[in-house]
Parts: sequence; structure tokens; C-alpha cells
Amino acid sequence: MGFLDRERTIAPAGFNRWLVPPAALAVHLCIGQAYATSVYKTALVKHFGASLTEIGLIFSIAIVMLGLSAAIMGTWVDRNGPRKAMFTSAMFWTGGFLIGSLGIFTHQLWLVYLGYGVVGGIGLGIGYISPVSTLIKWFPDRPGLATGMAIMGFGGGALIASPVSTALLKAYDPNSGAQGWVASGDAVGKLFLTLAVAYLVYMLFGAFTIKVPADGWRPAGFDPATVKAAKLVTTENVSARNAVKTPQFWLVWVALFCNVTAGIGILEQAAPMIQDFFRTSDGASAVSAAVAAGFVGLLSIGNMAGRFAWSATSDITGRKRIYMLYLGVGAVLYTVLALAGSSTTILYVALAFLIISFYGGGFATVPAYLRDLFGTFQVGAIHGRLLTAWSAAGVAGPLIVNAFLDAQGKPGQLTAASYQPALLTMVALLVVGFVANLLVKPVSARFHEPRPDRERPHEPAMEA
Repeated sequence: MGFLDRERTIAPAGFNRWLVPPAALAVHLCIGQAYATSVYKTALVKHFGASLTEIGLIFSIAIVMLGLSAAIMGTWVDRNGPRKAMFTSAMFWTGGFLIGSLGIFTHQLWLVYLGYGVVGGIGLGIGYISPVSTLIKWFPDRPGLATGMAIMGFGGGALIASPVSTALLKAYDPNSGAQGWVASGDAVGKLFLTLAVAYLVYMLFGAFTIKVPADGWRPAGFDPATVKAAKLVTTENVSARNAVKTPQFWLVWVALFCNVTAGIGILEQAAPMIQDFFRTSDGASAVSAAVAAGFVGLLSIGNMAGRFAWSATSDITGRKRIYMLYLGVGAVLYTVLALAGSSTTILYVALAFLIISFYGGGFATVPAYLRDLFGTFQVGAIHGRLLTAWSAAGVAGPLIVNAFLDAQGKPGQLTAASYQPALLTMVALLVVGFVANLLVKPVSARFHEPRPDRERPHEPAMEA
């Protein structure tokens, strides 16, 4: 399969670098479906007779495997190039849907854990990091904009997947017109099969159109010496092995973990949460299932827009300052959501939209943050290792929310007050992340890679 080799993807002279982001988007829009799992979460609870926590574990396993596979395969992706990585991602991601559908049809929840969670999660991790270092090399003049363009696709994946999934579930379930309808397990299984085929085609399109720049390539008119000097932006390079030995890596890890944990708990519970917040005295919700699905799509817009807008803004403000916004203002917004979010739907939607835009912005900004701190040498591999924070958050976020909710009552009986303990816990986490981000300083020179133009320090000969 030599056509997947990195050497086959080197761009010819005169290649337009703006053709690269669409190829990256093709993969990220597909794997972004992970944010639309709440659309069929209630259906799986009913189908398997399971709790919210047990069904939420499917999503958590997928995010854990995302972080682990990104950390383990990061160096492999940097070495073999984006085409082979995207192809591999497509095989795992769509294979996970096929195995997951088998688990649904046979009423075997462990197969859904294995398929969507483990196998699909590996596809998530490889696909997520596959275009990042390539985009940073294509756009050395605007690294925040570059990563934002691709990673916004992951946030926007649910914008497509949520309404499409809702429509397909209705088409596959003959009882979809019934009052209080919840999709059947058979409909969810058929949905998984449909998504597997569609995503395979689109992800392979991205894999076969991606290009990497030739060694030494620079954008026309770009001079690295003209880049504005900033305290946290280095011209040195740090290897992935050395990066994990620095306090900066772990401080950014904590900041990302806290930001992701806070956002992921809402995203994973998005559709039922808005219905619970506006439950009437008779137990019914003022928000229909269709409107709740639309809300998931709206959050996807916020997630996607935040990834692009906040990340691009970080090229002007700096990464550390923008993370202060995500974590500091985010803590205030969560407090208002917990205490007053149920007063009006407009306030609830506005708060959730901003919170999720900060969540998405944190993801899109972090590759450029790492590039500023550690250079471009192995930024893809370093990014992969940092995504273990996402793995941990993928467990912590849904676990915190679902554990609190399971203790408060059953799905369909929860109210806005049921969410307060979980939301205020997220506020505390965001404060911790804010402090960690404040402590980030430039990386010590002892971790830098030796430069060819720099003479190595003289080492005295050892005595016999």
C-alpha cells in the first residue's frame, strides 16, 4: 500500500495550501459525530434496560481510547504522514460502528463498548491528530487559525450528525409518530450501519487529497524573523520525550483536563438536559425531543465556531490569555447556569452556547499553545500525549454528571435542581484549571534540542 506513504503526499511546487484544510475537515467532520451521541442515548437506555451511567460509559470509553491512541500513535503519525493516518482512522472509526450495530441487534452491550468505544475510539484518536502538525507546517504564520480550521470540524460534526441521525431514526422506526416516542434499538442499529458507509466514503476522500509541504517550504513573503516575538513563543524545539518531563506540559494538561471535563459533561447530556431544565409541574417537559435535538445542533455550532474564532483570536492575544478567558469566564457562566439557568430558555441557550464555544476553543488553541512552548519538531506527538487529558476528562465529565443525576432520580423525572451539584463541581474544576494556566512559563533551555548551527559545549575527556 505504497500509495499511502508520506513520500506520495508531498505537494508539488506552486500547490495552494488552502486546499489542505478541506481535506482535514473531511475527517474531523466525520469523527465529530461523537458529540451527537445524546440524540440516541435515551433509546439505548430503553433498549438495553441500562442506567444513564452504563450507556454514558460508551462515550467515555471512546474518549479514553481517543487519548490513549493519540498518545501512543502520535510519533507514528508524525513519521508516516497524514494520508496513512487518515486511512487508518477511517478503518477503525467505521469498523467501530459496524461492531456497535452488531451489539445493538444482538442486545449485547459489551459489543457496543468494544465497537464504538474501543475500536471506534482508536479511530477517533488517530483521526483527530492526523492533520494537526501538517496544518501547522502549512501555516507557520497563523498556527492558531490553521488548527482552528481543522479542529472546528470535530466540533461541527454533530451539527450534521444530530439532525441527520434524528431523521434516520424516524425513518427506520415505524412507531416514530407516537406521543413521547423514543427510538427503537433496531432503528439505532440501522443508523450505525448507515453512518459507517457514509463516513467511510468521506474520510477516504480526505485521506487521498491531503498533502504535506516539501522540506524547507515557506509561504510566499513569509520571513520567520518578522514574526512578533512573545514571551511564551519559542524558536527552539523540544522532543516529545523531553516535553513530558517539563512542568509546562503538565500545567497545560491540567488546564485542558479541567476545561474539557466541564464542557463534556454538558455535551454528553445535552438533549435530555434542556428538557429536564424546563420540566413543568405535571412532569412533562416544555421542550420536545425534536427541539432538544435542534439544541444539540446549536451547541455544535457553538463548539465549531469557538474552535475557529477563539483559536484565530489567540494568534493576536496569545494562548495563555485566551485560556484565562476559557477557564475564568467559563467558571462564572457555569455558576449562573446552575443557579439561574432555568429562568428562561433564552438565558439557558445563551449560557450553554458560550460555555461550549470555550470548550471547543480550548481544543483548537492547544496545538498552537504546544507549538509556542515546544516548537514544531514533534508537536504532533506532543499533542497526542497531551490528549490523555481528554481521555481522563471523557471519564470524569460524564461520570460526575451521570452519577449525580442517577442519585437524583430516573430519566424523565429530573429537574434543573438535579443538575446543580454537578454544575457547581464543574465551577471548582475550572478554577483549578485557571490557576494551572497562570503558572505556565517558558520552557527551560535544558530541554531544548541541539541546533545544527549551534556549537555543542565542550565536554572534557574522561580520565582513564
